[in-house]
Amino acid sequence: MKLLQFIVLCGFLHTHTDASRIRQEDSPPRIVEHPSDLIVSKGEPATLNCKAEGRPSPTVEWYKDGERVETDRDNPRSHRMLLPSGSLFFLRIVHGRRSKPDDGSYVCVARNYLGEAVSHNASLEVALLRDDFRQNPQDVVVAVGESATLECQPPRGHPEPTTFWRKDKARLDLKDDRITIRGGKLTISNTRKSDGGMYVCVANNMVGERESEMAQLSVFERPTFVRRPVNQVVLVDESVEFRCQVEGDPPPSLRWRKDEAEIPRGRYEMKYEKDDFVLRIKKVSAGDQGSFTCVAENRVGKLEASATLTVREAPQFVVRPRDQIVMQGHTATFPCETKGNPQPTVFWQREGSQDLLFPNQPPQTGSRFLVAPNGDLTITSVQRSDAGYYICQALTVAGSILAKAQLEVSDALKDRPPPIIQQGPTNQTVGVGGLALLGCRASGDPEPTITWLKDGLSLLGKEPRMSLLEPGSLQIKNLSDSGLYTCLATSSSGETSWSAFLDIRESAELIDSTSHNTTALPGPPSKPEVTDVTKSSVSLSWHPGPEDASLISSYVIEAFGNSWQTVADHVKNTQYTVKDLRPNTVYVFIIRAVNAQGVGDPSPMSEPVRTQDISPAVQGIDHRQVQKELGDVIVSMHNPVVLSSTSVRVTWAVENPSQFIQGYRVLYRQTSGLPSPGTWQVQDLKTPSERDITLHDLKKGVVYEIKVRPFFNEFQGADSESMTARTLEEAPSAPPQQVTVLTVGNQNSTSISISWDPPPTDHQNGIIQEYKIWCLGNETRFHVNKTVDAAIRSVVVGGLQAGVQYRVEVAAGTSAGTGVKSEPQPIVIGAELRDVMTGDEGNSSITDVVKQPAFIAGLGGACWIVLMGFSAWLYWRRKKRKGLSNYAGEACVSNRASKPRGHSVLPTAKAEQRQRALAP
Repeated sequence: MKLLQFIVLCGFLHTHTDASRIRQEDSPPRIVEHPSDLIVSKGEPATLNCKAEGRPSPTVEWYKDGERVETDRDNPRSHRMLLPSGSLFFLRIVHGRRSKPDDGSYVCVARNYLGEAVSHNASLEVALLRDDFRQNPQDVVVAVGESATLECQPPRGHPEPTTFWRKDKARLDLKDDRITIRGGKLTISNTRKSDGGMYVCVANNMVGERESEMAQLSVFERPTFVRRPVNQVVLVDESVEFRCQVEGDPPPSLRWRKDEAEIPRGRYEMKYEKDDFVLRIKKVSAGDQGSFTCVAENRVGKLEASATLTVREAPQFVVRPRDQIVMQGHTATFPCETKGNPQPTVFWQREGSQDLLFPNQPPQTGSRFLVAPNGDLTITSVQRSDAGYYICQALTVAGSILAKAQLEVSDALKDRPPPIIQQGPTNQTVGVGGLALLGCRASGDPEPTITWLKDGLSLLGKEPRMSLLEPGSLQIKNLSDSGLYTCLATSSSGETSWSAFLDIRESAELIDSTSHNTTALPGPPSKPEVTDVTKSSVSLSWHPGPEDASLISSYVIEAFGNSWQTVADHVKNTQYTVKDLRPNTVYVFIIRAVNAQGVGDPSPMSEPVRTQDISPAVQGIDHRQVQKELGDVIVSMHNPVVLSSTSVRVTWAVENPSQFIQGYRVLYRQTSGLPSPGTWQVQDLKTPSERDITLHDLKKGVVYEIKVRPFFNEFQGADSESMTARTLEEAPSAPPQQVTVLTVGNQNSTSISISWDPPPTDHQNGIIQEYKIWCLGNETRFHVNKTVDAAIRSVVVGGLQAGVQYRVEVAAGTSAGTGVKSEPQPIVIGAELRDVMTGDEGNSSITDVVKQPAFIAGLGGACWIVLMGFSAWLYWRRKKRKGLSNYAGEACVSNRASKPRGHSVLPTAKAEQRQRALAP
């Protein structure tokens, strides 16, 4: 024990002596390499360097944010390692959203027994780059030459990421001066087609790269015109087309506009022809004139080009000059009103003269001819030498027309019409011995004289009971006998009469009647105007008196040719065409209004008018020339346009038009639904300048053959080629006829037979395509419907329910729909009453039943049963009579012997009974 204590003591003394010697060479720690700031990616290794000197060698510890850092020396599982040099090594940087153990401010501390040294602070930051861009670029569409901007805000990151762009997966070259990138925004100025493509914004830092969503830059070309529409000038009825051709990317859409309004489809045809977009109008009308604009538009621009359509409308007569008959010394006016585009120039010429008369022409001294600005020719102080034909001509760049009218100069004394009786006597019933007053008032030039006739014999001067009162009335006293009294107005120009019957009766036989109130008669209508003249008719128009229009019930028209005659009565309108007149005859007309009180005073006389002559040669026209020119006229029909189920519009064009065309005759006939084509029907168009007409009141769903023919009075030109048109169909307007319903088979059958005839032809309204049959039960679940082809006239319907009452209806159908159903026919399956027949006549219904197969089969079966029964009866009777003959043979022989000649030898019924009684 003492030895052990000694050894320990000796060692202590030795150690104490050596320590005293080393302390003189020791030094405190000193940091010779300080750690530097680090930015490290998550999960990557990192090293914070730290190197210290000192004697003895210092120990190194690390502190983060003031707290000692745990290393592998403290915990072998730690991802931090303290290296022998004193540096801190991170196997991987740990960093999360919630836990950030490696991120912070670090210092290293070196210690020995002489002290410690602390390094500079060094921060360790974890690099970050998020995935989501704060702003992704969007697709951009620009036109060539415009600037394109693609916006991009990179995702958040540390350090702050830098951006660059890729185009079509290749990094964008920034050497091009047109391309700039500022803050991630890409701008390309003065874009080109080659700039188009897919662009991606790329954000980059030490963590890596992030790519934005792709954005497409589309560089398109604005529309540009390769061909612009050009101005057009055409005539009415001609065709015209506008063309435009456009380039652009994407290819522009094209449309046409007229006068700032979209063009409706129909008569305007718009289509592409190769590279041109064409607007075509096949038959130009005056309303088509205007500005037409081709509009081209794509995603980057819109472009327009306009052209003007000027429609030159050939001159047309609005009012044609008519023949005039004017008294010598009076004024003649020939109207001639025209229209066209441009407005026609109108001038007059007398046939055979070279002088032309124009509107607004300075009047020559002493000239009696004047043309008004509206085209009317006025001749003042007409003389006999003025008689002849006058030609009105209208001229434009689009063509010319002419019309001629005849001036006849009449003698003021010779050609005056006879007097006009303004108010004549009326029928009267007066008592015997009474007083009668028969009125008569006449006018004329010269003033007419009035005389009276009774039953055709002159009265005045013979009967003192009769006296003539002013202004021509006849007063009769002491009336005794009835008769027909006639007022006769006579002058040097002729005579006119008006008759009335005076009925004389006993006082007891008089019938109360309202006296004739002359003050309540309607006033005279206006002077009738002649609106149209043919060889056998004159069209008139007039106006009622201003105070009588609502009270007038009708009008009476009187005409003077050779004498005054009533040519029309009970006329309801203020326009009327008087027909059945004589050709080449001068007429004047007056109009009388009628109301409840009677016939009023006449209107002023119309101007004299001459009906046309049968032969145009009478009017100074060579009929051979007329026929030749009409033969050269070529009429070309356009395709008829079906307007409705009863109307068709017919249009045509004319080549080699003639001045002698008086109008066009449209002929049409029905060619479908009849065994052979129907008779031609005619509709005349009497305006030569017009080229279309609408046919009305046609049959529905029918094919018509149509052709057009020019004419001049009785002369006619060549027909156009015929064209056909089918009017629109409608559903049949009448039900099928003779609908018959019968049961089929035995009593337990559930089938019925239905037969019918088509609807009347005039009510089919088209081609029958099918028949529909309804078997309607008392509940919906029992309904049975069937549709059959138009060729079928009968059908068997099965699957009906016994005991259910059905109502059977049949209807025909066209392409326009199903027509009127037949009257419901009731039938009950299994009931005693099995047959239901309907028809126009009972006998025809019975005939239809007899024709049915079921009826014939039933009747044959019944006949067979009757025949078999009759055969069995005959067989039984012969067998019975054989048995009786064995017992009654002798009686029969004696009976035969006793019978006188000429009598029957057969036994009577009583003899047979006796023979049966004698049989054992």
